[in-house]
Amino acid sequence: MSGIRIGKVTHFFDRISVAVLDLTDTIRAGDTIHFLGRSTDFKQEVTSLQIEHQAVSEAGPGQEVAMKVVQPVRP
Repeated sequence: MSGIRIGKVTHFFDRISVAVLDLTDTIRAGDTIHFLGRSTDFKQEVTSLQIEHQAVSEAGPGQEVAMKVVQPVRP
């Protein structure tokens, strides 16, 4: 499997289907990311990112971002 690890899921809000990611690399709107875990394996395009409820177009290492996901994910 090729790719760059950009972070990990720290929380998932199931009612609104939003994942919180703790980043170790840069992520931008328009990127396609791959969620991979013990029971999770899907790809999706990043359509929006938020930091502290404010929309951003990119975020970098050390930041926590929230993004809408198409399937449930686990920390």
